[in-house]
Amino acid sequence: MNHKKQAEQILEAIGGKENLSAGTHCVTRLRLALHDEEIVDQERLNEIDAVKGSFSTNGQFQIVIGQGTVDKVYKELIALADIGESSKDEVKEASQDNMNWLQRAVKTLADIFIPILPAIVTAGLLLGINNILTAPGIFFDEQSIIDVYPQWSGIANMIIVIANTAFAFLPGLIGWSAVKKFGGSPILGIVMGLVLVNPELLNAWSYGDAVKEGTVPTWDLFGMTVEKIGYQGQVLPVLAASYVLTKIELFLRKRVPDSIQLLVVGPIALLVTGFLTFIIIGPITFSIGNAITDGLVSVFDNFAALGGLIYGALYGVMVITGMHHTFLAVDIQLIGSTGTTFLWPMLALSNIAQGSAALGIMAASKDEKLKGLGLSSGISAYLGITEPALFGVNLRFKYPFIIAILSSAIVGLYVAASGVVASSIGVGGVPGIFSIVAEYWLEFAIGMVFVLVVPFVATFLYAKRKRDV
Repeated sequence: MNHKKQAEQILEAIGGKENLSAGTHCVTRLRLALHDEEIVDQERLNEIDAVKGSFSTNGQFQIVIGQGTVDKVYKELIALADIGESSKDEVKEASQDNMNWLQRAVKTLADIFIPILPAIVTAGLLLGINNILTAPGIFFDEQSIIDVYPQWSGIANMIIVIANTAFAFLPGLIGWSAVKKFGGSPILGIVMGLVLVNPELLNAWSYGDAVKEGTVPTWDLFGMTVEKIGYQGQVLPVLAASYVLTKIELFLRKRVPDSIQLLVVGPIALLVTGFLTFIIIGPITFSIGNAITDGLVSVFDNFAALGGLIYGALYGVMVITGMHHTFLAVDIQLIGSTGTTFLWPMLALSNIAQGSAALGIMAASKDEKLKGLGLSSGISAYLGITEPALFGVNLRFKYPFIIAILSSAIVGLYVAASGVVASSIGVGGVPGIFSIVAEYWLEFAIGMVFVLVVPFVATFLYAKRKRDV
């Protein structure tokens, strides 16, 4: 392959070097910040041999090239465009000019939660293993593996300790990522997050019972009574506290001499933020978070089938806009407040539906390039990453996307009406079954078979009839 020629063709298709602000690449894709994505010649781009698909997300125009080739094409591209190599952060910064305020807010949430996602997903998979060992009725009637084989109980207990750590100290993870995103010192974010789950505080999961019993501990601050409670499993308190902490830290760093910053900036920033959090920020955001949780739970308690139908249909649409990242925070909030989430199972099944539709195009197509893209993007969606399938295949032909969201809506109705819940966030695809509460494995498996088969068959048959692939 002539990489320089491929780069020349790509540069012409995206509107020339005048339209290219900055560019970087990942393992398989060019990630470009363009001044105007509207002038990209999509049809011309798709005809280039090196290009296996393209899509726009979070203000970046991404072109799928493939592992082992993308770095070579990238080097030729930046040489032709005369822009020099850029880091991923620099491209993200440049791409923000293409976003409105809502997209920027969603991107901020994504930038906070995506870095901690590996820890949460890992914890979810480990909890799935624990479910297999401890849930009754999976392999034995009304008994679990550790009931039948007690020698496995120690292993199960050790797994749950390791798995629960990410959720028990979740504010510490969020604090680190949020303060880093806002421009402060990540170590102070970790400390602030851990302050909110200090063992000296009343555990948030015990708060409801303590209120009923009238045993909520308090501080007396010069006549002002402040509840001495923690914020385990809560998202909003640590997000707000991290923002305030960063602003105070940056304010002090500009005004405190370098020689005494270590003695002044951190202690003052943590103390002021800590007091503000326990007195004002925490109670307000705790109430808001619980209201959101209660509202969602109420909707799905009273209108489960309708809620599942709507969420199942809309999730794929939200991925296009990037707004799906906001629901990661909602899932975490639900798990922290109720111990389970009813939204995440529908997310996993929606991803599978998009993957099956892409594989349907692969099976129907006679174009080797499209076959390769359909296969790789379909497998990727089965493992929780749907953007390549969405933007590279399904939206390109439209009907695979429509078939996928209709299938997702139907199965969303079914699993929501069946009460399927996940105990954690795991891999948002086929392996997601291990994060489902064991008693709902059968219902989830039925839903999974549906989105594995129906979108694939329907897309394949429609594509053969239409003969456009």
